[in-house]
Amino acid sequence: MTSKILETLQGKKSTTPPIWFMRQAGRHLPEYLKIRATAADFIDFCFSPDKAAEVTLQPVDRYDMDAAILFADILLIPIGLGRDVRFVKGTGPVLDPITPMDISRLKTHGAADRIASVYKTVSKVRAKLAKDKALIGFCGGPWTVATYMIEGKGTPSKEEAKRFAYENPEAMSDLLEALVESSAEYLIGQAKAGADVLKIFESWAEGLSPQQFDRLVLYPTQDIIKRVRKAGVTVPIIGFPRGAGLNSIRYAHETGITAIAAGTQMPIDDFRCAIPENMPIQGNLDPLALRIGGNVLRKAVDQVLEDGKNGPHIFNLGHGVTPDVKIENVQAVVNHIRGKEAHYV
Repeated sequence: MTSKILETLQGKKSTTPPIWFMRQAGRHLPEYLKIRATAADFIDFCFSPDKAAEVTLQPVDRYDMDAAILFADILLIPIGLGRDVRFVKGTGPVLDPITPMDISRLKTHGAADRIASVYKTVSKVRAKLAKDKALIGFCGGPWTVATYMIEGKGTPSKEEAKRFAYENPEAMSDLLEALVESSAEYLIGQAKAGADVLKIFESWAEGLSPQQFDRLVLYPTQDIIKRVRKAGVTVPIIGFPRGAGLNSIRYAHETGITAIAAGTQMPIDDFRCAIPENMPIQGNLDPLALRIGGNVLRKAVDQVLEDGKNGPHIFNLGHGVTPDVKIENVQAVVNHIRGKEAHYV
């Protein structure tokens, strides 16, 4: 039995689009919080296959989503490269800012092997997941991961990372190459372990000049996909250049992705006219509407369905589920899309 997600990624248009939500496994679920409390820290959680597999499956079990997405984090790759990554409560990920000298010392060879416990998670999930449900593996886009490695944390503007890229072009190229090589190997490992779909989260693609976008986002993504395909991996690949605006058009045409995820600000129907014919689009319900609920959410869902109806469409958010989202609203969205009675709160 083929999953609806895979059918859509093959270009099939459906009156009822398949559904999954970014960050669907997470802090809005009490069953997630219960498992999370048993882990020493977030990194330990990600590297515990039994626990990670269980929380990967939770939203599929609760909501009957059409796909599970691997529970992991985009910043596991820096750990594989020999960098220290800590998750601090109330702050998020914290790293020691990398220098050009540090980049020359990265442990690129075998980086993906050093985080290979993730593959066990993939295998465990695929073994338990129904055949009509897809399992999505992922990595962070090289530029997005690089911003954290350079700045040491998440920042609003990414100005330090952009400045680093301008002022240290050779070191930046070396860092991106290390991230491309390790990320490609990581995706290949996930596909071999049972992932049906792969996704590249370029979460910080916003605010780059066209030239810097090509150098920092488009070409590295292109290189990752070439390496993955050269290894014989044929599963669909979704790209998410969040906030990239018109740069997303070149990304869709030139990277080799199968499908593209649209952020909240992207008008899906207009976007469809600019990307390769029949390329599936994923997105793009406003996460804030999901938090607000009620008629605001109902209308927002209807609008996304209307916007996506003219081609292959996977219903999703424009970003991710936040911890304060009501379970009832997520279920209402799923029911609404499938023509069932929906109770928005």
